[in-house]
Amino acid sequence: QVQLVESGGGLVQAGGSLRLSCAASGRTFSSYAVGWFRQAPGKEREFVATISWSGGSTYYADSVKGRFTISRDNAKNTVYLQMNSLKPEDTAVYYCAAVRTFSLGVDGVEEYDYWGQGTQVTVSS
Repeated sequence: QVQLVESGGGLVQAGGSLRLSCAASGRTFSSYAVGWFRQAPGKEREFVATISWSGGSTYYADSVKGRFTISRDNAKNTVYLQMNSLKPEDTAVYYCAAVRTFSLGVDGVEEYDYWGQGTQVTVSS
């Protein structure tokens, strides 16, 4: 079992930055791929970024490529999402998710077993 807790959301102006954190419980966290997803009101949950168990492989949605960076610190059981050059269309609840796998590029909502409660990100224009 893995429990995930997101933090770092908030209100920011367009062009600003935020760093989200996803803290995980469990001693085998380094065996899990972790993804970030987001869901805006009235829309389906969508993939944002994912990082492999070792941190050696990352994969991004086209909409955030070049602006967002996913990273992890397995010693701290934490995954980060650095979000720069934020746009109003980035406004959503952001969720982190984990699945025990050595696969790369895991980008499907249905592929993840564990989810956090979400953190709100609001970007004003």
